Amino acid sequence: MDFDLSQVRAFVVTAELRHFGKAAARLHLTQQALSKRVRRLEQQLGEALFVRDSRGVELTGAGARFLTHAMSLLTIAEAAAADTRAVSRPVRVDVWGHLHPP
Repeated sequence: MDFDLSQVRAFVVTAELRHFGKAAARLHLTQQALSKRVRRLEQQLGEALFVRDSRGVELTGAGARFLTHAMSLLTIAEAAAADTRAVSRPVRVDVWGHLHPP
């Protein structure tokens, strides 16, 4: 299964804040864009992840089970990106002299 990390991130932040408006603000998205990301993730998984009402949102059973995995996905993706950027090239030194040809 191919996960879109922006959808997974939208789910995790919404689950943490239990509010679409606050989650959208934290992610610098419109509430409509955030809702679409979560809805696409729910369609891909075939399960509702939130119970929505006028006061906010709550996780469904499927949402609660997916949350730990979603957080792990984001942690692994961030670690992979950081590890890739952290690779440095070894220093190469050429020694010139009568004992060591170039």
